[in-house]
Amino acid sequence: MKLFRHIPFLKAVLLYSVTAFGGPQGHLGMMMKTFVQKRKDITEEELIEYNSFCQLLPGASSTQTITLIGYKRGGVLLATLTLIIWILPAAILMGAFSFLLTAFPSKNLTNGLLKFIQPMAIGFLAFAAIKAFSISVKNLITQIIMLISVIVTFYFFRTPWIFPILILCGSIATNFSNKRIPEVENKKVRTIHWRNIWLFVVIFLIAGILSETARKQEWENRKAFNLFENFYRFGSFVFGGGDVLLPMMLDQYVERPVAPIVSVKNPNAIKIERNDILTGFGMVRAMPGPVFSVASFTGGIALKDEGFKMQLLGCFIGTVAIFLPSALLVLFFFPVWQYLKKYVVVYRSLEGINAVVVGVMWAATLYLLRGMKVTDLGLLNLLSFGVIAVTFLLLRYTKIPAPFIVIGCLLLGWIF
Repeated sequence: MKLFRHIPFLKAVLLYSVTAFGGPQGHLGMMMKTFVQKRKDITEEELIEYNSFCQLLPGASSTQTITLIGYKRGGVLLATLTLIIWILPAAILMGAFSFLLTAFPSKNLTNGLLKFIQPMAIGFLAFAAIKAFSISVKNLITQIIMLISVIVTFYFFRTPWIFPILILCGSIATNFSNKRIPEVENKKVRTIHWRNIWLFVVIFLIAGILSETARKQEWENRKAFNLFENFYRFGSFVFGGGDVLLPMMLDQYVERPVAPIVSVKNPNAIKIERNDILTGFGMVRAMPGPVFSVASFTGGIALKDEGFKMQLLGCFIGTVAIFLPSALLVLFFFPVWQYLKKYVVVYRSLEGINAVVVGVMWAATLYLLRGMKVTDLGLLNLLSFGVIAVTFLLLRYTKIPAPFIVIGCLLLGWIF
């Protein structure tokens, strides 16, 4: 019955979930206004600490932060309800959009109303890369890590596990220096409860085994198992927010299925059109809630050829699998955060990880630009490059909300 006293808080979370536009940066400001200044659920210092802590973990940082606010108020149960209420509106909207894209011929939509959504998505990615660069690349070692990540990602985009390998190497590289961050004496060790982290690992292993078995034995619904493994892996390795999902999905669903070796070994791999993925990433900017909800859209598109029920299942799988690792990790690490943050290796590793993330984002931007016809001087192609530039400039130098940029691109597509 204690849950009833938290109903006003859950109502506030629901209102926040349908009005939180602008991505993680906008989300933090709205959290400050709603849960600190208005409701006083937490203090300003606590919110800043929660947000900083979530930057250390893979997954959706704004989702993890709102989950921690619920955890602070009412433990694991309230944290779980907070998470569900936060992601549900965006997941429903993006899942519904996958059915809209299926109902109408993809080319009619992408060549009509949505034709400029894809270059707009490139503009968003370029802006995120610039912003991340100014925050995360501040010294020689991070510059070197970033440049190596750009080159390796660009030329080995189809190689499996390229992202986790780069993240591991980057975290190791920045731990060779003790100049920037002094060692801190560790205090008394506290008991660590390992339940959530073991659950995270077990699900990861089971998902991988079932996915590979389904592929080799050609199970009837093998794509559903493959889809869960893909998104659970994405949610486990994404550092840097929803923008880093884009290169991962392009690699998994666009490039790898057509690679000569992969296509022979896995002829029935999930394939998604590049334009569909970019359209989803463009439209998620117009939706309130987490950018990771693009997984609801992509999951539906991945299984659209399997029928209505399977497409609906794909939306559900994409939503659950992408957010589950974030929840398990944050609810495991937060109770021991005061102990873990004494280890300076965490900070040094994060420095290298962030530099890799910036490199991956730059490589993805270059990869997407490579697909555009630079020599084509036609009106639509010139407008597409103009949309990329204007989107970047508006995000960089104005305070125009992201949904208005999306609406402008939709209107431009309708006019032309």
